Amino acid sequence: MDDVRVKKVLLIVEDQLLLAMGLKDELEDCGYRVLELAIRNQEAMGLALEVKPDLALVNIELAQGDDGVALAADLKALGVPVLFISGQPERARLAKAVGIASIPKPYTPSEVVAAVDYLFRHEHGDESRPKPSRLEMFDATSPS
Repeated sequence: MDDVRVKKVLLIVEDQLLLAMGLKDELEDCGYRVLELAIRNQEAMGLALEVKPDLALVNIELAQGDDGVALAADLKALGVPVLFISGQPERARLAKAVGIASIPKPYTPSEVVAAVDYLFRHEHGDESRPKPSRLEMFDATSPS
């Protein structure tokens, strides 16, 4: 198991349940601890307050009109960095004040794992592997 993954806790906020479950399974198979899936802002904030994740993967457009950008701002206030996983890359770029990076849909679970791995390595100054081509970094801030 990769050292960067040990004990890292992730939160996935995605209203497309099949996509979220596949992503959760892939991340767990790679050694990450993934909290219960959230599809609404309120669920995500409850989980984040209970167990502060090291990184949240957030879709921008959520169920019942919930807004992933507003959620990202709330998570940032808690000290939780956000990787946007969205089919709206332009909107993700506009939200760079509250997110650290974005990966556009459609993506494969392995692309997301590579992006998450890169973000944690980048945090520790490890540039031994190249940035995944579909990962857009917003600034030098990394997850904790």
